[in-house]
Amino acid sequence: MAKMRYLQALRLAMTEEMERDPNVFIMGEEVGQYQGTYRVTEGLLNKFGDKRVVDTPISEIGIAGMATGAAMVGLRPVAEFMTWSFAMSAMDQLVNHAAKITYMSGGRIKCPVVFRGPAGVGTQLSAQHSHSLEAWFAHTPGFKVAMPATPEDAKGLLKTAIRDNNPVIFMEHAGLYGSSGEVSEDPDFTVPFGVAAVRREGKDISLIAYSRGVAMSLKAAEILEKDGISAEVIDLRTLVPLDMDTVVASIRKTHRAVVIQEEWRNAGFAAELATRIYEQAFDEMDAPIQRVAGADVPMPYAKNLERAAIPTEHDIVAAARRALS
Repeated sequence: MAKMRYLQALRLAMTEEMERDPNVFIMGEEVGQYQGTYRVTEGLLNKFGDKRVVDTPISEIGIAGMATGAAMVGLRPVAEFMTWSFAMSAMDQLVNHAAKITYMSGGRIKCPVVFRGPAGVGTQLSAQHSHSLEAWFAHTPGFKVAMPATPEDAKGLLKTAIRDNNPVIFMEHAGLYGSSGEVSEDPDFTVPFGVAAVRREGKDISLIAYSRGVAMSLKAAEILEKDGISAEVIDLRTLVPLDMDTVVASIRKTHRAVVIQEEWRNAGFAAELATRIYEQAFDEMDAPIQRVAGADVPMPYAKNLERAAIPTEHDIVAAARRALS
């Protein structure tokens, strides 16, 4: 184990997989000579050369199309979007081609491609660069969707994504890049998809989150503990596949739940999660599920308005108290 930052764990995952499999390569805007906007790909061009670390034109639809085509002929591209907000320019290639080619070919054509990059709201990137779009991709059959909350999961989930024969949407919260934690240096270390993690045991209420929402939930659990409330924190890790067994097991213990997302409240992933809890564990519930989400507004630039649009641990605490009242 070694302590490293979230972005270093991502780099280590790509390095190990490129060393393991010569078919793995990286492509995207400024991933090579500039070494990545957030320095995630720092040093990889020097290590692997420009045939395996490919600087592309500024065209997200081109990046998605080239990566999909490369995957269809047997390579394993890791395509970076400078931000997932820019991926909207590539939605036709992503949704109509990458996600569907295996189905439309009757399983004869595999598409082992990873689309990764910074996502999430905040950091004063304003309305066009501050999106949390996971529900869009979780809604699309054919994609797997991973959203790591810790440096260790950033490494383990990315290695699993690169080895998967299906297209994977891999969203890294830009607000987590600087976070640190213990990470396995074992090149065989992976984290399986569809297995949630219990980050904190509790008995009174379940806080169910992913990505940066997990850190907020852990802070909320500490605040609630001061009032004698024991909160369990579930980190979903992947939205597709979704581990409902762990979620339902927690509900059977606590009988109350708060579901957390940073994306817009309307039609977000938390609504899907709440519905599945009702479908699978309605008789276990002692109170309505509470939902914590972002405001249904384009993201403001002004710091005070941005803070008002983004959920915090205090919103989670308030929701938990409503469920327990």
